[in-house]
Amino acid sequence: MKIAITGSHGLIGSALVPLLEGAGHDLVRLGRWPYTPEMIAGADAVVHLAGENIGGRWTETRKTAIRESRVLGTRSLAKAIAALENPPRVLVSASAIGYYGDRGSETMIEEHGPGTGFLANVCESWENATRPAERAHVRVVHLRFGVVLSTAGGALAKMLPAFCAGLGGPLGGGHQYMSWIALADAVGIIMRAIVTKTMVGPVNAVAPYPVTNEEFTHVLARVLDRKAPFRMPRFMAYLAFGEMGKELLLASTRVEPIRLIATGYRFKYPVLEGALRNLLEPAPAAMKEVHV
Repeated sequence: MKIAITGSHGLIGSALVPLLEGAGHDLVRLGRWPYTPEMIAGADAVVHLAGENIGGRWTETRKTAIRESRVLGTRSLAKAIAALENPPRVLVSASAIGYYGDRGSETMIEEHGPGTGFLANVCESWENATRPAERAHVRVVHLRFGVVLSTAGGALAKMLPAFCAGLGGPLGGGHQYMSWIALADAVGIIMRAIVTKTMVGPVNAVAPYPVTNEEFTHVLARVLDRKAPFRMPRFMAYLAFGEMGKELLLASTRVEPIRLIATGYRFKYPVLEGALRNLLEPAPAAMKEVHV
């Protein structure tokens, strides 16, 4: 197939591109929005992964950039698709489990409505921005990604230096749920979404066994053979990271991949310890240099 992709240099895109090329697909890498119909003409599928990084303290300027990159960028892409006489058959558009907001220990499935807060509002608007493509009868899949595990970037890469030095530990009470996905499965799910005609609408792109922050801490420490004695109190996390800390680090989102499992998708790494051991054993060179 001819596949147009945005965000091809990001964490997920960088892993997806070689797999698609290896499978014989013709890729068109799209830059930043605005997008035009000419950029997408002839594509059989579009994968939309572009978006401003949500890490770091959320100033008003940063929040605007996060929202606009997702909502306005997606709307621009959807309108370009809808303007084509022969639009692509499918648009696989990234979303996030931030859609559900902070829901404690309640299990979220795709039928649940959005939560409250900045991220939930952004995710809802992000998904709604694909409406022009839907009205053009394009199959649209919203992949609500959990925390993507990779040593190349994202949350895990940021955590590793402290944990390798034996300075890691839970955040707050540690009871908040972390719904995660191995990078290998994140790209596998995208490839499944491209070709599975029954896959449409929101799909939770998470592993089937979410863990609490405390459980994540213990498993990561065990895999690294390190202690994790330090706990960051909630107020310190909020002081250090502000609104981002509250919504990303301290919020609890327990999510199940009901629709994904129904498609018959088989997870490469359904269990956290297996996913982390695959990433961290044998230990990367940077870890071997850590002396405790």
